[in-house]
Parts: sequence; structure tokens; C-alpha cells
Amino acid sequence: MAMNINAGGGDGEVIASINTTPLVDVMLVLLIIFLITIPVAVQTHQVTLPKDASQPRATKAQDINISLDVNGNIFWNDNQIQNERELTNKLKEISIQRPQPEVHIRGDENVEYEYMAKILISCQKSGIAKVGFLIQPPPKS
Repeated sequence: MAMNINAGGGDGEVIASINTTPLVDVMLVLLIIFLITIPVAVQTHQVTLPKDASQPRATKAQDINISLDVNGNIFWNDNQIQNERELTNKLKEISIQRPQPEVHIRGDENVEYEYMAKILISCQKSGIAKVGFLIQPPPKS
């Protein structure tokens, strides 16, 4: 920061002004650095993303429906499951069937993710190949 003092006599006024040239220089350097680094941070490997294909599917009689209410209670085809161990054991029993039935999870819209994650972990431990989430379809316009 610089301050000009009138040394040539006169009224003895102090002229206080900030030299903004170094500030502008620093800002321009930062701008150039950001312009150079942003394309590097955004660049990723080119992949083709899947298109939205939400189509209703017909359920089969052997499909397993697991429901999860807002309190975290788990239901297996309308029968309440007491804990995750019981759920994992039941899933292991159906995972050995060929063809393996699909597991459809119906979760309340206000359920915490923790409860949904426990069901997914049980499916993974049991070796279930196909897990689907049932949702309310959007209204037709």
C-alpha cells in the first residue's frame, strides 16, 4: 500500500490513496490460472450414457416383494420380518433357485436411507442377482 505525501510545501495535506496496480496484477494471474485448470478438472473419459427407458414390467408370481414402511419395518410378501438376519436367511433360500426370482423393493417415500441400505446389503450377502425398486409412476399428461 502506498501513500503520497506532498513534500513540496503547500497546505500540508496528506493525500491517501491505494495503489491498485498490484491488486489488478494478482487478479489477472489468478484468472489465467483458473482458465487453464478448469478444462483439466472437467475433462473425463467419453462414454455413452444410457437413455431413460422407464417401462412398466409385468410381475411374475415367483417374484419376491419386500416392503419397507416409514418406521423401518420390513415385510416379505405382507409377512413382517423381525430383523436383517432373518431377511438374509430367506434371501439365501431363494438365491439358490434356478431361475432366480427377482426381488422388488417397495419403500415408503419418507423412509430413511439407512433402512433401505440394510435391505440392499442383505440382498448382496445372499447373492441375489436382480433387485428392482418399485415406484409410483408419474401422472400421464
